[in-house]
Amino acid sequence: MSTPRQDATRDRIEAELVDPLSAMGLDVEAVEVTPAGKRRVLRVAVDKDGGVTLDDVADATREVARVLDDSDVMGEMPYTLEVTSRGVDRPLTLPRHWRRNEDRLVKATLADGSSLTGRILGSSDVAVTLDVDGTRREVAYADVAKALVQIEFNRKSEKPEKKDD
Repeated sequence: MSTPRQDATRDRIEAELVDPLSAMGLDVEAVEVTPAGKRRVLRVAVDKDGGVTLDDVADATREVARVLDDSDVMGEMPYTLEVTSRGVDRPLTLPRHWRRNEDRLVKATLADGSSLTGRILGSSDVAVTLDVDGTRREVAYADVAKALVQIEFNRKSEKPEKKDD
């Protein structure tokens, strides 16, 4: 459980980072500050259309460090900086999350308590279209309580593999 002061610090850090990272084509997905002994750990998750590469993370790390060095937002207490991609374990909460995961399998818990699993066929600013057991189903984001991408280890590709002659 975070305190109002921790929330204010996190929000201030995020506000400092949004514009510089946006200029790099990156979205700030999450900012977490957690105590770790006499230090703090600052985790910043970033994402972009097409996914984040290791070079993107390295560039973002340098930019976040520069912004924080030029600001007093972290105060005097030492901290460790971790910049990472959004990861598949984070819930889909914004339309861009659904768009960026098109063709992925998701499990959604709806506001009425029911759940469904389907493949994302498309999305808009207000709803997602899923393939649920061969049936197209449009679900408004307002009706989704929680949604997570499902990991598929043995997904069959719809495109036939090209054989070498």
